[in-house]
Amino acid sequence: MPKITVLPHADLAPEGAVLEAPAGTSVCEALLANGIEIEHACDMSCACTTCHCIVRKGYDTLNEVEDCEDDLLDRAWGLEAHSRLSCQAILAHEDLTVEIPKYTINHAKENH
Repeated sequence: MPKITVLPHADLAPEGAVLEAPAGTSVCEALLANGIEIEHACDMSCACTTCHCIVRKGYDTLNEVEDCEDDLLDRAWGLEAHSRLSCQAILAHEDLTVEIPKYTINHAKENH
C-alpha cells in the first residue's frame, strides 16, 4: 500500500503525518480517512479549488490531469507546477509526498 507523507501544516497537520491508503484512492479521501481535515467545499466533485495540494514527490505516479481539473487549478491560491486537486489525484502504487497550502480560496468555509 502506498504511503503519503504530509508535510507539516499549521492547522491541519502541525507535526506532518505519514499515512497509508490503497491504490485507487484519491489523495483527498486518504487525508480525510486519516483525520487530516483538508477542505473540500464541492464535496470532491471537481468544482472548486479548496482541496488544492502540491505534490512534492511522486507527481508522475498519479493519474493524468483532466481538462476540468486543469481549468480549476488556474484559480488555486499558490499554484505551482506540481499542483493537483487532491480530490482528483488518484494514488497508484508508489509513495507520495504532499504539501497542503496555507490558504485556500473559499468564501464559505464551514466550521465543524
